[in-house]
Amino acid sequence: MACPVSFEFFPPFEPDQQARLVGIAQSLSVLSPEYVSVTFGAGGSTRHRTKETVLDLMAQTGLAAAPHISCMADDQSDILELLTTYQQNGVKRLVVLRGDRPSGGGRGVFPFAKDLLEFIRTHFGDAFHIEVACYPEHHPESRSPKTDLLHFKDKVDAGADGAITQYFFNPDAYFRFVDDLRALGVEIPVVPGIMPITNYARLARFSNTCGAEIPLWIAKRLEAWEQAEDEASLKAFGHDVVVGLCERLIEGGAPGLHFYTLNQAKPTLSLCESLGLSHHT
Repeated sequence: MACPVSFEFFPPFEPDQQARLVGIAQSLSVLSPEYVSVTFGAGGSTRHRTKETVLDLMAQTGLAAAPHISCMADDQSDILELLTTYQQNGVKRLVVLRGDRPSGGGRGVFPFAKDLLEFIRTHFGDAFHIEVACYPEHHPESRSPKTDLLHFKDKVDAGADGAITQYFFNPDAYFRFVDDLRALGVEIPVVPGIMPITNYARLARFSNTCGAEIPLWIAKRLEAWEQAEDEASLKAFGHDVVVGLCERLIEGGAPGLHFYTLNQAKPTLSLCESLGLSHHT
């Protein structure tokens, strides 16, 4: 089963965790990912660690790294300086987002991702391959599914090369979303975001924040095993659920899989092994 893969990491919170992350990336490198992405915290709270992590991963692993770039920055000059640093250090791909607003509200230097995208294209042309985000189920702040689609089209019109979805567990939502985009004339690749299931409380918390639905038949089983402290059954079931999801996505023509690793190698390696994905793909 051939399918390109990519992986998302978050910047380590402590300096001594950086070496551990490099080791995780090296473990995952056997899958020959197209790239690894590194997140950018709410309000730009991790922007310095994001840069350090990107440059460190590239230098120590040889993997292509794609930093998240958020509207939540101090000013335009900061963004220009950051992007110039990335360009000078061989970064070829960016993940451009509006970004999560800091607690207590506030707005970034640009109101929306499309505005940041236009700014990058104006100053750097086609120097970067740019990925953007999308929500096959529903963006938690969007007024309607139609509004969601039109906002996404705005980002494509502003110069997006590809997209990564929020994670989901209903493949029909993804296929319908892609069909709706194609009906609007949007043809860029839309890569599903994949979340391994290893901890129900954490998954429920993430899903509540980002609007991803955990189907009831999945949630009830995970909740029961977590309450019973049966970690082995929870992980085995979660593994099977995500493998089945990925198989349907690949069979349906998804252009790749983007794994939200949560800075762990084993769950993603195990999923890819079950899917028959290797460095040969």
